[in-house]
Amino acid sequence: NAGDYIFYTDWAWTSFVVFSISQSTMLVVGAIYYMLFTGVPGTATYYATIMTIYTWVAKGAWFALGYPYDFVVVPVWIPSAMLLDLAYWATRRNKHAAILIGGVLVGMSLPLFNMINLLLVADPLEMAFKYPRPTLPPYMTPIEPQVGKFYNSPVALGAGAGAVLCVPIAALGAKLNTWTYR
Repeated sequence: NAGDYIFYTDWAWTSFVVFSISQSTMLVVGAIYYMLFTGVPGTATYYATIMTIYTWVAKGAWFALGYPYDFVVVPVWIPSAMLLDLAYWATRRNKHAAILIGGVLVGMSLPLFNMINLLLVADPLEMAFKYPRPTLPPYMTPIEPQVGKFYNSPVALGAGAGAVLCVPIAALGAKLNTWTYR
């Protein structure tokens, strides 16, 4: 929901903080994962480019459904990813330094890059009234679960016991499978 303008309408500042944390974390975790397995500086920028293209496709899909063009905000990942690549290159491919220094650079730069991006959302309140939240028809409305109603059920007891016994039985089966018979 980080790019959804309805979410941004209700809690603008909180949403911006959540947006910043979620997008920064997603970029750093994914890019570090890429970089550690390839060992090539530049993979963070590559990863950010993939995410950007994917989000533009999602934005196009929302637009095709009749929502306004700025319904989904495409985060600006690429400049922050370039800083992460630079940190990885500058620290001589030290993965811990890349995570610490690069992570801090992304965490500080991504909110700045996206501040202007989020300010460009067309008047959120007007959009919220023009495009109300979708409601489900009655036959699709979820029924509240009956919490705690089946504690004494023999089916629940059997399911719980089966789940608990599953691991030791599987371990025993694995052990039996390793024995050789003469």
